[in-house]
Amino acid sequence: MMNHFTPGFKHQQGSALTMMIVALFFGGLLTLALKLGPAYLDDFTIQEALENLENTEGLSKMGPAQVRGVINKQLSVNNVRGFDAKNITVEKDGDSVLLNVDYEVRNNLFGNVDTVVHFQHEYEFKGQ
Repeated sequence: MMNHFTPGFKHQQGSALTMMIVALFFGGLLTLALKLGPAYLDDFTIQEALENLENTEGLSKMGPAQVRGVINKQLSVNNVRGFDAKNITVEKDGDSVLLNVDYEVRNNLFGNVDTVVHFQHEYEFKGQ
């Protein structure tokens, strides 16, 4: 029996499979970027809000609850909603204020697969 397939047919099958694999790979990367991107953008906004505390008058005279209140106001203005100010530890030593930020963001990727992104920052403000 004679085979009437053209020689390029197998090459076309391989390229279609390759294109499908490449599309799935880049689709997966795009899904990751869309799920993880907002967490990193919010963290960047949180860092900016905490760095702006340097310009706050009387920061060293405030109590921990007042410092958290100032931070909550800045985060509310910048539309950061999923962050809890309880993740900020405020320590005072004389005129210096030490802030430790330690939190994680969990997102559902698909089905029962989740992502966990952990952020940790430390800031020290002296003599305000």
